[in-house]
Amino acid sequence: MLSFEQKLNILDSFPELERRSVSLGRVNYHFEGSAHEKKTVGYHLHPNGNGFIYAGLLEEYDKDQKGYVNIRDFSDPDLRNLVRQSIDSLAVRDEAPAEVASSPALLHKPSSSGGSWVNAEGHALTLKCEDDLWYIYSGIQLEMVFETREEAGIYLEEEGFHPYKK
Repeated sequence: MLSFEQKLNILDSFPELERRSVSLGRVNYHFEGSAHEKKTVGYHLHPNGNGFIYAGLLEEYDKDQKGYVNIRDFSDPDLRNLVRQSIDSLAVRDEAPAEVASSPALLHKPSSSGGSWVNAEGHALTLKCEDDLWYIYSGIQLEMVFETREEAGIYLEEEGFHPYKK
């Protein structure tokens, strides 16, 4: 089981999330970029190790009636994966299935969002477009910046990453 501090560090590594302290030493994480009314991704992370991540729009997890998954016994990669999926699910309002990038032509297709990329070891990078540039982040650390989505996609492929498929 990850410690409270480890869980906080993982959630802090997502630049999209805003940390908010609540009662009894608990911490929530909000995603202000949510396309839905729901903005709370991390809910009541507690010093005793308990906490919840919103997965109401995801099918592959056991959730409570409010759509939260208990993360008490999650490993580092599993928690990172769930948080990334939660953010990605809240970022999209469109109910149509997400386009799955399976060919090089689709990987480099310009789009307004970059999303998550993973490699065979489970490491994740986030590709984001801001101010007409494409930024690649490892957690909160900036890795690279590119002028086009195509350049960023080529770099990520060369480094062994592929788009995260929900």
